[in-house]
Amino acid sequence: MAFLSDLEFMKDFITGNNVPIVGSELNRQKLEQYLVEVLGYEKSAVEVGRELEFTAAGEPWKAKLDLVVYSGETPVMVIKCAAGSLGSREKEVASAARIAFDTPVPLAVVSDGDTALIFDTMSRKQIGEGLGSIPNPTRAAELAATPTEPLDDRNMERARIVFRSYDSMNVNR
Repeated sequence: MAFLSDLEFMKDFITGNNVPIVGSELNRQKLEQYLVEVLGYEKSAVEVGRELEFTAAGEPWKAKLDLVVYSGETPVMVIKCAAGSLGSREKEVASAARIAFDTPVPLAVVSDGDTALIFDTMSRKQIGEGLGSIPNPTRAAELAATPTEPLDDRNMERARIVFRSYDSMNVNR
């Protein structure tokens, strides 16, 4: 078991905070840089480690989302940074994008920092592949202009249970 004093740290590209280099942290740092330096997002448009707290099947749950990308005040993408098979994260990230805010976020993205899979949150259909498929700020503004409807209670509960099930298997969360 590693203790905090045994870990190496690096400065987070977005926040400037020191973060331990564990799990998919290096992948997240690559993606943060891509969003800002290549796609042109302002650092202030990318939220790191958004806390998520809810009850599912009567049980409380707390988690953190890797990244949330905004257009103005409107969240447009929830991003899961992962190592390994990106396709196996589709249900987790789509569920996160459904439950993180009052209404579903339009896009759910999973990335290893080198490539990405982009999903329509509500249909869970893959609509893009590769970092180049991640929307730039102009496209994000278009997505933000189309409001989404809140989930009904039944679908919200289902999405919470799905997210909790996948999130409980994450190491270094």
